[in-house]
Amino acid sequence: MGIRTERVVAGVVEVVLDVAPVNALPAAGFRELARVVREAGDDPTTRALLLRSALPRGFAAGVDVRELTEGGARAVVEVTRACADAYAAVDECAVPVVAAVHGFCLATGVGLVGNADVVVAAEDATFGLPEVDAGGLGTATQLARLVPEKKARWLAYSGQRVSATAVAGWGGVEQVVARDDLLAAARSVAATLAAKSPLVLRRARASLHAIDPVDARRAFRREMGFVFELNLTAAPAQARAAFAERTR
Repeated sequence: MGIRTERVVAGVVEVVLDVAPVNALPAAGFRELARVVREAGDDPTTRALLLRSALPRGFAAGVDVRELTEGGARAVVEVTRACADAYAAVDECAVPVVAAVHGFCLATGVGLVGNADVVVAAEDATFGLPEVDAGGLGTATQLARLVPEKKARWLAYSGQRVSATAVAGWGGVEQVVARDDLLAAARSVAATLAAKSPLVLRRARASLHAIDPVDARRAFRREMGFVFELNLTAAPAQARAAFAERTR
């Protein structure tokens, strides 16, 4: 349970999210995820990393809401900083990162997957940012790496979800496969990368990161500045109450 690693394909480290019931991690969980990803990427025997969920319901659903509601403003700071650390670990990993997505991929799930290099998704996968309905913001930086700009704006404002097939049509998902075939397909993609020259592959990863027009670490930190400001008002609690009333 928690965050663990497995090695099934030669040269590929699988980082497995296994935090029941929906991979909604606390701050400590995101920091642990960041540590595991960095250590796996820095290991010279690693040629590619595969990020996946062990839970049958989906990939990841966000943060531990109880930690936020019980911890107040300090918890908001700690959780968002931990999220930023986990996102950056994936974005800055020394080797290419493949994400295998099934079921829901929401909020922090989008943050992690959006910073991966290649996404393989099951037919039942859906992507979305429900933050607005929960009185929050964030992760638009990573969403914009999966979908076109105007679609990213709509999804961020509306809280609606989009299918893996639609995201694949926009180029954000490399393959959409049957749910039962997801793990094999993702491992095949990772194996293709792991078969390359490890030195060349690491330099390719570094070069693509260097020319990215968006500094994802900096952009997410700017997003979080608005989150901190928002939490100085009553708006988040009001938004959550309104959403709960609409969905009764």
